[in-house]
Amino acid sequence: MRKLTKSTIVAGAALAAAVGFATSPASAAGTWTVSGSTGAGGAFTAVATNPILTDTNTGTQLKCTKSNAGGTAPNGTGLSGTAIASISSVTWTSCSGPAGITFTVTAQGLPWKLNAASYAGGVTTGTLTGVKAHISGLCNADFNGPTAGSTATLTGKYTNSTHTLTISGGNLKAYNVSGICLGLINNGDSATYSANYVVTPGTLQITSP
Repeated sequence: MRKLTKSTIVAGAALAAAVGFATSPASAAGTWTVSGSTGAGGAFTAVATNPILTDTNTGTQLKCTKSNAGGTAPNGTGLSGTAIASISSVTWTSCSGPAGITFTVTAQGLPWKLNAASYAGGVTTGTLTGVKAHISGLCNADFNGPTAGSTATLTGKYTNSTHTLTISGGNLKAYNVSGICLGLINNGDSATYSANYVVTPGTLQITSP
């Protein structure tokens, strides 16, 4: 009887610990809040002026006069921060490189996901994942992630006061380079993307305690 009682206590303690371990991290409530979305399903649009793609190996810069984006950021509370917003469309206008070489840029891998990681002073910092793009013209190339065909991750920051989504950095790489690239872009070159997208509606807010 004494052994049975001890075994029962040990088993009960083990079960309680197991249940606590299983539920704590997985079911922990998120702390993120999205508010001020006025479009259907949290729809938003965004415009960036003079976005730049830079080949960090050669220093070549591909500059566009404008980029338009659209997606959704539904209102909600207790969100995890993962895929807190989704970008379903991105276009670029009047893109050119050195010597006036013109390019057409096409987004791939959509939708891209904005993931919130930290919050301070009205600014949410996180990542933009799923990013891929293709440039075509006299010089053609795919910009993927660390390996051919994979997707890249960029840094994303959303500032509530200016309702601006700032995209920077990233682990983009060039693949399938062809055409007359003149050594400006080469297979395996690393690249970064920088742009400031002003979001409409201007009431959109992302916060976390």
